[in-house]
Amino acid sequence: MNRNAAITGDQLSNTLHILGVNFLLGGQNEDAPLHKQPAQLLAALAESDEARLRLSLIPLFLEHPEFAVHVRTVAAGVAPTARLTFQCYYSAALWIAQKYKRVHPLPDYFSADLGFRPTENPDENLRLLAQRHAELSGESVNWLGTYLHAEQVWQKGIAG
Repeated sequence: MNRNAAITGDQLSNTLHILGVNFLLGGQNEDAPLHKQPAQLLAALAESDEARLRLSLIPLFLEHPEFAVHVRTVAAGVAPTARLTFQCYYSAALWIAQKYKRVHPLPDYFSADLGFRPTENPDENLRLLAQRHAELSGESVNWLGTYLHAEQVWQKGIAG
């Protein structure tokens, strides 16, 4: 059973808004105590039933690279399907961050676990990650397009 089921999508959206992650429409500056509990926030997003909330992990890591200290613990504690998405979205944020010099770099925690070797090219790494994500998930999703969508929306949020 999802231990984060009691956390609503509105609570997650509000928390992201408080943290300055302008990825989702809506969100209010209501008190959302999850912003003080990054590991619980990350797990709740990873295990969310809503794809938009899971995808918000990418801009969250780009805006708050300090949350990277929690990723291995969170990955170990979530369900296997949530773990794969979490690892891939974190890794996508890592490669996107490498493209932007003003973004604090994220450590590479999951390339070996996911079974691919990164190159020096962040765009190639995103392509390789998307391919591996599809293989491991068994889903015929355009993962590269998904990662790039998160990047585009994040870019608009920081430019706006």
